[in-house]
Amino acid sequence: MLKLDGYKLKKQFNTPLQFNTALQVQGLVMLRQNLASAITLLALSSFQVTSTAYAATNLATTNQADLKWPNNYQAAVSLSYDDALLSQLNYAIPALNKHGFKASFYLTLSNSGTQTALARWRDIAADGHELGNHTLFHACSKSIEGREWVEPHNNIDTKTVAQMQQEIETANTFLQAIDQQTERTFTPPCGDFYAADGNYIDAIRENFVAIKGYNPQLAPKFDLLLMPENVDGETLINFVKQAQQQGGIANILFHGIEEDYLSVSNQAHNELLQYLSDNRDLLWVDTYLNIMQHVKQRTTAPAQ
Repeated sequence: MLKLDGYKLKKQFNTPLQFNTALQVQGLVMLRQNLASAITLLALSSFQVTSTAYAATNLATTNQADLKWPNNYQAAVSLSYDDALLSQLNYAIPALNKHGFKASFYLTLSNSGTQTALARWRDIAADGHELGNHTLFHACSKSIEGREWVEPHNNIDTKTVAQMQQEIETANTFLQAIDQQTERTFTPPCGDFYAADGNYIDAIRENFVAIKGYNPQLAPKFDLLLMPENVDGETLINFVKQAQQQGGIANILFHGIEEDYLSVSNQAHNELLQYLSDNRDLLWVDTYLNIMQHVKQRTTAPAQ
């Protein structure tokens, strides 16, 4: 357990199916019915990978199978970083800039890492990185095992959909004041979708180009999601290779780099970036906003 701003923090991705068993299997797909939708859970090695790809054939567009990535890329890679952690500024940003990659940083606006480095986040946005919405206060479900660190006032189990919607829309206003952008994407804190009275993601979806890892209208390959902790570079690279084989999106959701919590080593992070750089003719590395704008434009347009 590590502390962040006075409370114990150990995030577990729960979207909404929780899977904590370490599996020494490189590809395992499980399907479970949830509100008439199938959640695909992909578990790799000894960490969690979640693909919240909902099988919604009545929502699927007719041209997803024919979607082509720009410049004949084989797959897209979205590197994202949650919670506005200072290790991201100290390690991730210099490494990304070295290779010329743009990434998405999901700011929790009440986090001290946002407040104390506001000018740096503004410069990062001006340099082409995305500042994504990760809410004001990072509310999570306290009822899930291992969530003792969730404070009562920040327990999403007791918040209404309307309260979450107001908080997230307010966060958008603050983010626009930082980067002057009107379009962005959203990552749900802890991967929790449900407030006390229902699914709050459905209420805020229209405010965003996409929701990280939860786009029911799309095929599973667009929602492949990895939240790594204490893994090596080879493991990160293998996840990208799997997305490449499917022609989808490798969504890698980092927290700490070398420091902070849920961290991966600076070495593993650098090895991944070097692999992406060595294969930049095959892999499109960009912000989640840019990638999903491309997907949205080509999956909602009438088939030619």
